[in-house]
Amino acid sequence: MSAPKQDPWARSAGGTVRPLAVASGKRLGPIIYELIKKRLLEGGYAAGERIDIEALRAEFDVSRQPVMEAMRRLASEGLVEIVPQVGCRVPVYTGSDVEDFFTMFAVMEGSVAAVAAERHSDTELGALEDANRQIADLVAAPDPARRSHGYRVLNREFHATINGMAHSAVIADISRRMWDMADLLINTAGVSQPLAGAIRSRHEDHDQIIVTIRNRDADAARAEMERHILGTIAIIRSEAAS
Repeated sequence: MSAPKQDPWARSAGGTVRPLAVASGKRLGPIIYELIKKRLLEGGYAAGERIDIEALRAEFDVSRQPVMEAMRRLASEGLVEIVPQVGCRVPVYTGSDVEDFFTMFAVMEGSVAAVAAERHSDTELGALEDANRQIADLVAAPDPARRSHGYRVLNREFHATINGMAHSAVIADISRRMWDMADLLINTAGVSQPLAGAIRSRHEDHDQIIVTIRNRDADAARAEMERHILGTIAIIRSEAAS
């Protein structure tokens, strides 16, 4: 089993979990869930890799129970698998699985963009434009790891802003879960720094989406968002093949 890739933007949580729980008023399980999920979405584990529960228990200095609580929650979201008599591991999704997901995801996010075009405020539009300006700044960053990570974070901020424009708690929750799965699929596709070379084109897509939302053109916003999400499939294929 290969060791998880080191995340240069998030230090090990060892010895910090209990103080976090006390400070936030949360139980240990939800905090460990967030920490492990971040590793998964950042590509800290490879597809099919076994996740060592004992190693996590020792790292976080907790009992096995909150770690398994976190794993069961991650499993319910499709981000890990719990295999009887084997343990926990990262799921392996086929190329067909990935294409099916992004095809469905594109339709859903297109619908969200259409609603956002009709309901957004000027303040929300300003936040959307700011997020995309920060994405544009990443194009010139020399470090591909920084570009990849930065894009993932800012891209989530960009799309979360659009989800917020819909002013629907139901939409926000479903979309968050779908974006988690999208990040997992992208970061377990076998590419070391996914999307690091595609930021310029992704930024340009975002510009077009912003124009349609600004114009309150729901049909155009739907079409541009669907095209943008579906374009992820071609990028994953290209990067995996290179």
